[in-house]
Amino acid sequence: MEYRTLGRTGLRVSRLGMGLFQIGKLPLDSVPQVSRLLGAALEKGINFLDTAAGYDNSEELIGKAVSDRRDEFVLATKCGSFSALEPWTAETVTRHIDRSLRRLRTDRLDLVQLHSCGLDVLEQGEVPRALLAARDAGKTRFVGYSGDNEAADWALDSGLFDTLQTSFNLVDQRARQKLFPKARQKSVGLIVKRTIANSAWGAAPGTANPSSQFNNNLDRSREMAALGPIPGAPADPVALALGFTMAHDQVDVALIGTTKKEHLLGNIELFEKRLPIPESVVDELYRRFEIVGSDWEQLR
Repeated sequence: MEYRTLGRTGLRVSRLGMGLFQIGKLPLDSVPQVSRLLGAALEKGINFLDTAAGYDNSEELIGKAVSDRRDEFVLATKCGSFSALEPWTAETVTRHIDRSLRRLRTDRLDLVQLHSCGLDVLEQGEVPRALLAARDAGKTRFVGYSGDNEAADWALDSGLFDTLQTSFNLVDQRARQKLFPKARQKSVGLIVKRTIANSAWGAAPGTANPSSQFNNNLDRSREMAALGPIPGAPADPVALALGFTMAHDQVDVALIGTTKKEHLLGNIELFEKRLPIPESVVDELYRRFEIVGSDWEQLR
């Protein structure tokens, strides 16, 4: 496993991290399955676990499954409003962080991120101040922002956040131009979500998926692929997608998510044994994105 220092935090993190949205959809009696999954990740060297207060059962399952191994991983979560019934306020942020500590069965969080609040919330100031107060109270070591486009740009300019989590993949490349240079300049740790574009590249015709993210990525993938074969590209579309993301040195952690141990191990093997992909393939994906996606923004 490859490791990086996560920006100015000084945290040593695996370049592949576990995005734990999907396990949140499992029932609470799935602790043995989650223990096997996360145990395999830790044994293979993945030490960055990323969850959120809004990921249903995710935090509670993590706490039950691996809290006894707390010193082996960097633990990141997110806080904020997930419905009109729960406004973006300081109270919401504080309540979520306190609940996360209980659910995750830990006395410390390594990173707490604001979960995709809009530019208006950031500029108002109450919510960022509450997050900083939690850090000052010792509830989290570092603070971050998770989001895209103009809000992510504001977060970098503010100097308030130690990390940025943002969307980036072969069909969602805008962060490379607008956010990556600024993050590097300001020593902000960079975490990438949607690393393999929801496996949309190369999806079979007629593939049905209720996720709007998948369908948006599928539309983009088909527009880019319609320009013809890519010489030198791996036949495996996951290898192509992961290889594109990992070709960018600015990315400290790229999140992968699954509920199945065999899928996790397959992705780790791909990362360790089948990358990098040719630089010419990366350049061709840049070219295609600019041809058909010059007006595409980051997908939220």
